[in-house]
Amino acid sequence: MGGTTDERARLALERCRGTRGAQETHWASRETRGAENAHRAGRGSRRVGEEDARMSELRYREALNLALGEELRRDERVVLLGEDIGVFGGAFKVTEGLLEEFGERRVRDTPISENTIVGMGVGAAMTGLRPVVELMTINFSLLAFDQIVNHAAHIRYMFGGQVSVPLVIRMPQGAGHQLGPTHSHCLEAMFLHVPGLLVAVPATPADARGLLKTAIRDENPVIFIEHESLYGVRGEVPDDEDTLVDFGHARVCHEGSDVTIVGVSRMALTAERAATTLADEHGVQAEVIDPRTLRPLDLDTILASVRTTNRCVVVEEGWPHGGVGANLAALISEHAFDDLDAPVARVSGADVPMPYSKPLEDIAYPHEPQVIAAALATLGLTADPGAAAATVRGAC
Repeated sequence: MGGTTDERARLALERCRGTRGAQETHWASRETRGAENAHRAGRGSRRVGEEDARMSELRYREALNLALGEELRRDERVVLLGEDIGVFGGAFKVTEGLLEEFGERRVRDTPISENTIVGMGVGAAMTGLRPVVELMTINFSLLAFDQIVNHAAHIRYMFGGQVSVPLVIRMPQGAGHQLGPTHSHCLEAMFLHVPGLLVAVPATPADARGLLKTAIRDENPVIFIEHESLYGVRGEVPDDEDTLVDFGHARVCHEGSDVTIVGVSRMALTAERAATTLADEHGVQAEVIDPRTLRPLDLDTILASVRTTNRCVVVEEGWPHGGVGANLAALISEHAFDDLDAPVARVSGADVPMPYSKPLEDIAYPHEPQVIAAALATLGLTADPGAAAATVRGAC
């Protein structure tokens, strides 16, 4: 074959970019689309994006703490329930200092019984309070599934709308801390499956604060899933305490025209780093989308991107079978089949219990190389043969 490897890769990428040239007149220019994406990224936030908006840099856990404190002050019906959330300040220090300010009546340490804690929250919500329940890890929510699925999710329906359940259940998930298979999995797909529940998966401090405030004010039960590895991550957060992030509005993290990458929870940040490498080392411009919420899902923003890039990679940390990635791949394939030039690719965690061993744990969930390899594969290009260690799958 003639030419260098770099030249062949460049020519292959140009051919991929040209396959949809005839359709370009049907779509807005990149400048117009960029403005639309910027609008979509900010439209779910009140007062976000104003010229004079003041920002502070906070850690993810500090943003959550700020949101809880603001809502406790704003509405006396808001109460916090959970194991060690009072005196100890929470397993990840999210509720630190709130007991001292609001007292035991509104910040309540509970027994070690997840089914009881959530049941208390359901009953309190039905009788007029707005409880925020903290579970130490998402794996422990399995002990409360009866209360979450059979009661919190369905009571409004069973009572014909006469009773609502304004309940928030906060819980962290995710690997990377050598906590083994009973503390490290990503189980958002289990809650996504249940009608009656809203599911939020914030990836940034600003979204953590804005989405949590929105969740507390909502009349429906909200599963609010944080990530253990994000608690120490810093980011800009608006100073205005009235700033909310609406459910059902995705965030376009990184603009691009060659491939769409949808990253769920922490994987949104992984996808952003992968997009930077794709641009710097491969000349591939990836558009990265963070859904922010899985129920409701902003499918329109994802489809608009796919109709421009004609390729898509979905990245999640959870298991590959019946997961969020499988659901998104199916939706994209159903609604944008004629726009796709390659099967929707999925990058997920390995189909195994999470190992305790650090080297094994590291290869059991996705990193940038797997995302890069999947994105290049949709373009008919190849990366370093040793890059893909986690699960990389294609879906029709």
